[in-house]
Amino acid sequence: MKRALISVYDKENILDFAKFLVENGVEIISTGGTYKYLKENNIDVLEVSSVTGVNEMLDGRVKTLHPNIHGGILAIRSNENHMKSLKENNIDTIDYVIVNLYPFFEKVNDNISFEEKVEFIDIGGPTMLRSAAKSFEDVVVISDKKDYELVKNELINDKVVSYNTRKYLASKVFNLTSSYDAAIANFLSDDIEKEYLSVSYKKEMNLRYGENSHQKAVFYTDTVNKSAMNNIEKLNGKELSFNNIRDMDLAWKLACEFEKPACVATKHSTPCGVAVSFDVYSAYIKAYTSDPVSIFGGVIAFNKTVDEKTASELVKIFLEIVIAPDFTEKALEVLKTKKNLRVIKCSVKASDKYEYIKVDGGILVQEADNTIYDELEFVTDKKPSEKELDDLEFAMKVCKYVKSNAIVIAKDNVTLGIGGGEVSRIWASENAVERAKKFNLDNLVLASDAFFPFSDVVEYVAKNKVVSIIQPGGSIKDQDSIDKCNELGISMVFSKIRHFKH
Repeated sequence: MKRALISVYDKENILDFAKFLVENGVEIISTGGTYKYLKENNIDVLEVSSVTGVNEMLDGRVKTLHPNIHGGILAIRSNENHMKSLKENNIDTIDYVIVNLYPFFEKVNDNISFEEKVEFIDIGGPTMLRSAAKSFEDVVVISDKKDYELVKNELINDKVVSYNTRKYLASKVFNLTSSYDAAIANFLSDDIEKEYLSVSYKKEMNLRYGENSHQKAVFYTDTVNKSAMNNIEKLNGKELSFNNIRDMDLAWKLACEFEKPACVATKHSTPCGVAVSFDVYSAYIKAYTSDPVSIFGGVIAFNKTVDEKTASELVKIFLEIVIAPDFTEKALEVLKTKKNLRVIKCSVKASDKYEYIKVDGGILVQEADNTIYDELEFVTDKKPSEKELDDLEFAMKVCKYVKSNAIVIAKDNVTLGIGGGEVSRIWASENAVERAKKFNLDNLVLASDAFFPFSDVVEYVAKNKVVSIIQPGGSIKDQDSIDKCNELGISMVFSKIRHFKH
């Protein structure tokens, strides 16, 4: 007689599958809560202790960690010595292992104590799964309730579970347990310098394609750290794409930098219009006006609730996404008139601690750039006014999200010119100035993501109405830029923190 070991925390659909196994001559062994559940529902089942000869102990921590269980799973049926050992020790084989794990992924973010979270670390479950997966040629292992029907249908149609299916189910086990263990490792220590990189992400959705139509893509979300992109709710529109999610992530992070109502427009993972104002409507109008060309087909992020008045402006142009912490009922009605417009609700601020960059054959890991400046150093004879200082901080927050070399020109908490992704800082400055010129405004401020190696940027922007500059400093030629500012009557502030974004 074949035997199945069933031990499941999530009992959905297990009754039907257990009944099917019994009806097909399979003897069932079970543990604790699962045993009780099956017994109460009139399914013939043996308690594990009757197989091991040992009662459950340590508040259920030890139930299945016994040779009578793992010997029955791990024995290679075609190996005479293995089968002889089983016979000598009165151990019967186990042919099916159906196990799902304690919900550590879910509980790690619950408002419970550290000790309570530790109790949701499953030991026996992963051990049984790994044993069965290693023995997949002889054992059918199910770690996902969605696979009950797959196994059931093969047994009905073919009387056996195929080799390819057993191998597939085994691969799912190691995929699950590796992520499960990684989540636990990161829960116990998120030290960036630990010996092995442990990552635990669960598939959220298949995407239509990647950056380009010939590239496959999938969206995975962090199982341990609950942050912005794994707490989004789509209220309207088409499914999200690879590029949508990248643009939305950057726009949301930048919007979260501000306390006052802010609007961030991004295109191709780059800010194209950013404004902070007294309400979201005004912020949007200012962000739109700052670059009405690039915003077309872009992603818009707000850090405050979107109202009907703002929504009525948003639907006047083609946009891919609008993301905000909330939308009024009337605003949603307006936005839903654009059936393809993705309307995303996200009430969680960006909070990732680390960033991962894939290179060929490796992964670079770094702390997230969550600081704007260390301490400001006023290095020129002329000091910025309070208003200019406010604009300088605004511009530097935007600059942090622009590809290096990055230059941002702003006034009144609105971006007027953004130059990024250039290999020369003077070229980035020229691009930013050219965009700002069309506004014909005086008293502009400028932020640079890194230091000035020469005084050419100061000299150039001084001719184009920039009166105050913020940059990290740190060049061996800092004094040249300081002297040039003093000569031209410009104030300069050192932030002492660089914001390269490659």
